[in-house]
Amino acid sequence: MNGFDRTFLRLNRALIGGMMFAMFVLVFINVVGRYAFQVSYAPAEEISTFLMIWVAYLGAGLALREGRHAAIDMLQDRLPPPARRLLRILLAGVMLCFFAALVWLGICMSIFGWSQETIATQIPTGIPYLAVPLGGVFFCIHLVLSIRAWVERRWQEGQPEETTFRPEEESL
Repeated sequence: MNGFDRTFLRLNRALIGGMMFAMFVLVFINVVGRYAFQVSYAPAEEISTFLMIWVAYLGAGLALREGRHAAIDMLQDRLPPPARRLLRILLAGVMLCFFAALVWLGICMSIFGWSQETIATQIPTGIPYLAVPLGGVFFCIHLVLSIRAWVERRWQEGQPEETTFRPEEESL
């Protein structure tokens, strides 16, 4: 892994970790406040929801690298290795096109929502919507940086080998 790749991975993991920690703290304080002191912080639920959306979009690229996306790859497993490789290259191209479109449409959605405010926090709706284009950019970067490993199904922080379906190991 080169320096940019390592730095990008650390940044992505730190962002996700920080957002998950903030979500935990907000929900914990709100639950304790609500049940122990009959006091609730109204924007906590909205902020937690936004953070959960951000975590999902920013984490999609990491999940791709680690082979953790849900997939039906029975067809791939039945193909000979050269055809399997070609199919995965084609799939990578389709994913890049899809996420490039997601980035563009996410930017349009954020611009459109910038003039509206969220209910509890009164921030521009475009801020939570930025998760869509930024997550798409992160996904594209992850895919480009790990495309060879993804095509060859070599996961970075490994999916256990026994969880991968192998048709030749299927018993009747």
